Amino acid sequence: MTLIPLPSFLFEPLVRAALAEDLGRAGDLTTDAIVPRDLTAKTVLVARQPGVVAGLDVAGAAFRLMDPEVKVVVDKPDGSKVAAGAIIASVSGRAHALLTAERVALNFLCHLSGIATVTAGIVEAVKEHKAQIVCTRKTTPGLRTLEKYAVRAGGGGNHRFGLDDAVLIKDNHIAIAGGIRPALERARAGVGHMVKIELEVDTLAQLEEALALGVDAVLLDNMSPDELRIAVSMVKGRALTEASGRVTAATAPAIAASGVDLISIGWLTHSAPTLDIGLDYATEEETPFAEA
Repeated sequence: MTLIPLPSFLFEPLVRAALAEDLGRAGDLTTDAIVPRDLTAKTVLVARQPGVVAGLDVAGAAFRLMDPEVKVVVDKPDGSKVAAGAIIASVSGRAHALLTAERVALNFLCHLSGIATVTAGIVEAVKEHKAQIVCTRKTTPGLRTLEKYAVRAGGGGNHRFGLDDAVLIKDNHIAIAGGIRPALERARAGVGHMVKIELEVDTLAQLEEALALGVDAVLLDNMSPDELRIAVSMVKGRALTEASGRVTAATAPAIAASGVDLISIGWLTHSAPTLDIGLDYATEEETPFAEA
């Protein structure tokens, strides 16, 4: 799968807001007092632990918004696996800008690389099977586009970006509608012919009813691997099968072995630990700052 870069208009407003939050009312008091405006520095982004990189364009935007003349040279592009100690990119320019933007740049880069890293781990765990690992809408408010991009950087895929992507009829929809049939009938009557309809089922009996009525995809929620195997045999390719619930790197292989098409995992985006990445300062003279 080719990783398509995000256009800058999707993330620059987020970066501007993060910088404004950090700079507050009076700017960077520490750097303003210590670092002359005419000094330059070369820095390197270094992985402190092994993982998968994601978010370099976003991190670069933080530096360039502080100084458009900052130069970022990428050694390990998004989607790259890196070892501990690997140089990911070099960032050079006015030291004042580099220091002021450092934390915002690393906050984005470490968070998104953490998502890419855990995604890659799950993808590796199920590589012997056809199941694709996908994320969900359980994302940080305001960061959904970036977090879903990070999942792709880790080799995964995306579920819905929002409520307007497709119809996903969940248990509460079914309960309020009065059953699977009325929920499906109302959904079909309310959307156009191009909109896919997926139905969440908790039991094999519900699955049987859904298949009789016809759906594009079924979300098999919290089913055991044995139940999933039965469900896949019942579907017989008539709909996409998606497994969800309590998926970990340890349980994912058994779930994938059931033959499901998709495995959706919310914690990829809402609970992934950050990847430890640091910004190290060095010039050709091995000192923090050099004259501009």
